[in-house]
Amino acid sequence: MPAEAKVAPRAVPPTRQSAPPLTARQEARRRRILETSARLAARGGFDAVQMREVAEDSQVALGTLYRYFPSKVHLLVATMQDQLERLHATLGGRPPKGDTASERVARTLMRAFRSLQREPQLAGAMVRALSFADRGVSAEVDRVSRQTTAIILDATGLKDPTPEQLSAVRVIEHTWHSALITWVSGRASIEQVRTDIETVCRLID
Repeated sequence: MPAEAKVAPRAVPPTRQSAPPLTARQEARRRRILETSARLAARGGFDAVQMREVAEDSQVALGTLYRYFPSKVHLLVATMQDQLERLHATLGGRPPKGDTASERVARTLMRAFRSLQREPQLAGAMVRALSFADRGVSAEVDRVSRQTTAIILDATGLKDPTPEQLSAVRVIEHTWHSALITWVSGRASIEQVRTDIETVCRLID
C-alpha cells in the first residue's frame, strides 16, 4: 500500500501591521509637507512639485520627506486626500440643500468641483498623480476613495443606505473622478461635467 503523500503546509503571508499613530511633532511636520506640496502644485502644476524643493520649503531633511512619502506620486495623492478632507469639514458646516438625496449629492460634488476649479494647476497635478498611481500607491489611493465616499454618503443624508444605494455611491464616485480627469485634460466643459454628475446622482434615489 503506497505511503500517504505528505502535503506541505501552505505559507501564510505575514500580516501587514498598520503604522503607529503620528506624534504631534510628526503630524505638524506632515502638515507642513502637504501644505508645501499644495502651494507648489498650485503655482506650477505637477512638474513644479520637486521633492528637494518640498523638503527645503517644509524645513525637513530630504530623507525624512521620503520616509513620509516615497515618491512625488505618493505625495500628490496624499495632497488630494488632504484637500478632500478639508472640503469635507467645510461641507459639514454648510451642508447642501435639496429635496432629494440625488440633488444634495450633485450639489455637493459640484461645490467640490468648483473648489478644485479655483486652483486648476493644483487640481491637474493631483489628478495626474492619481492617474499615474500604481499598486505601490494603493494605500493613498484608497484613502482618497474613502474620503470621497464619506463626502457622498454625508450628502445623501441617508442613515441606513441599502446595498443598492451603496453601489450607486461607488458608481457616483467613479464618475466624479472620471469627470475630473476629462475636465483637467480639456476634454470636457464644466457644463458637461455638471450634466454627467447630475445624471449619475439620480441612481441614489
